[in-house]
Amino acid sequence: MKKINCFIPYQDPDSVAQTIASLRESTLTGTIYLLYTQQKPQVAGCETIQVDNMQSTQMVRQIAERATGNYTLIYTKATPLQLGQFALERLLHVADDSGAGMVYADYYQLIDGERKALPVIDYQQGSVRDDFNFGSVQLYCSKALREAVGGMQIDYEFAGLYDLRLRVSQRHEIFHLNEFLYTEIEDDKRKSGEKQFDYVDPKNRAVQLEMEQACTEHLKQIGAYREPDFKTVDFDEEIFPVEASVIIPVRNRVKTIADAIQSVLSQETKFVFNLIIIDNHSTDGTTELIAKFAKQDERIIHLIPARQDLGIGGCWNEGVHHAGCGKFAVQLDSDDVYSSPATLQTMVDAFYTQQCAMVIGSYTMTNFAMQTIPPGLIDHKEWTPENGRNNALRINGLGAPRAFYTPVLREIKVPNTSYGEDYALGLRISREYQIGRVYQSVYLCRRWDENSDAALDIAKINTYNTYKDKLRTLEMEARKQLNR
Repeated sequence: MKKINCFIPYQDPDSVAQTIASLRESTLTGTIYLLYTQQKPQVAGCETIQVDNMQSTQMVRQIAERATGNYTLIYTKATPLQLGQFALERLLHVADDSGAGMVYADYYQLIDGERKALPVIDYQQGSVRDDFNFGSVQLYCSKALREAVGGMQIDYEFAGLYDLRLRVSQRHEIFHLNEFLYTEIEDDKRKSGEKQFDYVDPKNRAVQLEMEQACTEHLKQIGAYREPDFKTVDFDEEIFPVEASVIIPVRNRVKTIADAIQSVLSQETKFVFNLIIIDNHSTDGTTELIAKFAKQDERIIHLIPARQDLGIGGCWNEGVHHAGCGKFAVQLDSDDVYSSPATLQTMVDAFYTQQCAMVIGSYTMTNFAMQTIPPGLIDHKEWTPENGRNNALRINGLGAPRAFYTPVLREIKVPNTSYGEDYALGLRISREYQIGRVYQSVYLCRRWDENSDAALDIAKINTYNTYKDKLRTLEMEARKQLNR
């Protein structure tokens, strides 16, 4: 009979006892290994492995040495695991039938005693972000696992498991089974909008640098890595009515649009600029408020599109292709404001000093009253001129505010979506051009209950993540073709 060797983290004795009991309900369970970092546990019928932490290459190597069964199960949480009826049997049969290197499944979360379904998404080539959700149960083909570990040349403290699944994916399928096979306890009860900035929290920077290194090595191995060789930008190829245009797409933001407009009009620059507001058929008084500002200041261009099918990206296209658009198009969301009167000058100066087709600034997280909230400054300092274009494939966002050289943006076009359109542009532009960075805070990003991403349900989160993974897949294929 095929056996599954199981590796589970040891922290709380009661929790691990429940997990062990659940695993032993199946006749497929082979040796159970307890992974511990400090005091050696004494649990009858289990073997122990001391590791430096639960994410390291050292831990992965120790698992590989003991992956003697046909399959290896890695459980990644310390809370109790409750396997569903014949869950291990189902995972093993699917692994056999698919020939996959790793199989994962949908699951349930237990939050405050309430069981909630948590479907996950299919893995694809572009699923290279390090926070991809496999759930906490991952079943590896032991041969594929050992093969992947055998090729590891860098020892990571934090990126060992990430490196493992990237390497497995290079030669084997990672298979998603759309069945709910287990229940895990979830302790993180934050809303989606509170979780999404964890990866740029400064305290996680050491982790992020390791993840970048692992991802970069993966891109090199599959032929999608881009050398730091960029197209030059000719800023004199066209004549524009103004040097820069601030672009604000908006729909029903009567509570915030005045602050955004005033922050633009207060900009102090050495050049002429204007403000193009694309009012996407607002119904809450936003339209009238914008019209009032436009009557008072001729720098404001108030556009109401004829089309009824525009998302944020489509509104950007309306603004960028307008005859009044300047040489540089600079983003401002209708919820947010520039942090000082020098923001626009700073962003435009960066184009010339860094010779780039796109500039991304840094922003400070605030509440609605514009008081700083954690994690505070988000500057993406992990971005480097040499490797930013590669690391962009790993992370879920590139920062704000974003500014573009208008001829490049007009050529590429903005995807007509209301999520991920900015990320799509960053990937596409970085394929060929340098992206400049401003690491000082020039933007205030306001978080409040009416943000479009404040509290997303799992269906919407999965839709958004699938779309971004698809963007990465397309971009990686395009970069492979360029490299060939």
